[in-house]
Amino acid sequence: MKPMPKIPLWATLVTLLAALAAPALATEPAALADAAKVQFEWDVKIPLRDGVRLSATIYRPANAAAPQPCIFTLTPYIGQSYHDRGMYFAAHGYPFLTVDVRGRGNSEGVFRPLIQEAKDGYDVVEWLARQPYCNGQVTMWGGSYAGYDQWATAKELPPHLATIVPVASPAAAVDFPSRNSMFASYDMQWLTFTSGHASQLAIFGDPAFWTAAFRRWYESGAPFRQLDRIVGNPSPVFQEWISHPAADAYWDSYNPTAEDYARLTIPILTITGMYDGDQPGALAHYQRYMQAASPAARARHLLVIGPWDHAGTRTPKAEFGGLKFGPASLVDLPQLHLDWYRFAMQGGPRPEFLKQAVAYYVSGAERWRYADSLEGVTGDSRPYFLDSSGDGARELFSAGALRPGRPGHAAPDRYVYEPRDIGLAAVEANDPDDSLLDQRAFHANPSKLVYLSAPFESDTELSGFFRFVAYIAIDQPDTDFVVSVAEVGLDGRIVPLSTDMLRARYRDSARTEHLVRTREPLRYEFNRFTFASRLVARGSRIALVLSAANSIGDEKNYNAGGVVADESAGDARTVTIHLYHDARRPSALFLPIAAADTAPAGR
Repeated sequence: MKPMPKIPLWATLVTLLAALAAPALATEPAALADAAKVQFEWDVKIPLRDGVRLSATIYRPANAAAPQPCIFTLTPYIGQSYHDRGMYFAAHGYPFLTVDVRGRGNSEGVFRPLIQEAKDGYDVVEWLARQPYCNGQVTMWGGSYAGYDQWATAKELPPHLATIVPVASPAAAVDFPSRNSMFASYDMQWLTFTSGHASQLAIFGDPAFWTAAFRRWYESGAPFRQLDRIVGNPSPVFQEWISHPAADAYWDSYNPTAEDYARLTIPILTITGMYDGDQPGALAHYQRYMQAASPAARARHLLVIGPWDHAGTRTPKAEFGGLKFGPASLVDLPQLHLDWYRFAMQGGPRPEFLKQAVAYYVSGAERWRYADSLEGVTGDSRPYFLDSSGDGARELFSAGALRPGRPGHAAPDRYVYEPRDIGLAAVEANDPDDSLLDQRAFHANPSKLVYLSAPFESDTELSGFFRFVAYIAIDQPDTDFVVSVAEVGLDGRIVPLSTDMLRARYRDSARTEHLVRTREPLRYEFNRFTFASRLVARGSRIALVLSAANSIGDEKNYNAGGVVADESAGDARTVTIHLYHDARRPSALFLPIAAADTAPAGR
């Protein structure tokens, strides 16, 4: 699975959009457990309130002297995927259960993604608390889907749930199965992975197969609604999902409400990564909780943001996708979980790594920094205004400008997006599958505008969230935008930093569509960028790219203003985009300048 697009500066977020990822298929926690320390029991049935029975594999510490706090993961990826974690935690003293969700693996029932886990999770917690090897305290482990279902379970307030550690947790309609109301082809890849009771891992993990399938759909000009049949797996769930493009009551039912978050008082540790495709969801849960909870509860919710991709939120790697990070990035996350469980359930000390409420890694500086809040990471939001020579800004080496201080003064820049142009499919099909840095799709895409800052005069830490305010005119009722930000080094190397995306009809509200009825410029605010932290080196520049969402990985918007999932090439309308940047319409990228570092020397 690829948790980020191949090059977030230029491409269209193929998997960032659809980042309800497969399990991290690593087989090595910090140290593999000694099998002699673990007692194993397979296919233990857990009865639910409606009579359905879930299947659990139990890993218990051998010869335990007394009942202990218990951990379980509730997964659609078949329990054996986490055999290594069960061995690890049981060898370190904690009974650990891998539980197949309803309708998957050896569990009974019918699988309905996401919506079923809240009540089922409650029942598992309370069943586990009654087992003779459990001391009545229960917690959960897991990332991606198994991070989401921790929030879902917690909102039901099971009395014996002592803490949760949601990792890389999606939030419905925030980052999966759509991001900002834009669906992704990956939705069908994931739904095929979780179809039926058995594992479909070999099918899911065949990139050539999925690239060919998505390209076949894209080049056919068929509506996105037909993707499931074109893939070969007609899916009622897919059809149900894409029938709800807006953030409506349907999606609200999947996520905790403000009242649900407010009722939670247990300690929580949230973990995500800068290149984690589920970062938008993980931080949505975190921020919604922090807005709703009491001061005492907020003090018990800690956050870690590492320089990791999706799988790295469980097993960090210092290098992935062409990016490299320092040794400090390799946090022993299994050990951090152990330390947190001892702290939250057994009166142990707070983990040494968690020095303050928020821990985040500064790439480039290759070190961890800390803050008392997520907002406290950023000291200043500094505008860099767009400018150009007029009707240019098409390529990196003939880019428009990003300038601090004053708005631009030139005529607007423009690009034309022709949705019937399918030439990018061949380029994407030949991109390196694991590269975040490959630029071929960028150079091949004519539908973009590029702006570049002057070289930075000194090393500058950017930490927090970018924001882009743009005055844009379009000559069709709708279109989709992708915005990407990156560092461009002295050697021309590009380091992707953050992305955002927006469908024009949802420019005012994610819940209500307003088609564009004027050719005059309107104000668009891109304010849902992913979190970034980077020490931008002296001499480096910041690049901003505004482009059309046009990829085999994206639901295709043909710009006609109808139901996007039902539009086809026959509905296509060519759209001309004008991006204004003058004194009346000062388009600007706001850079998150990091707060001053007040840490004692040597920390």
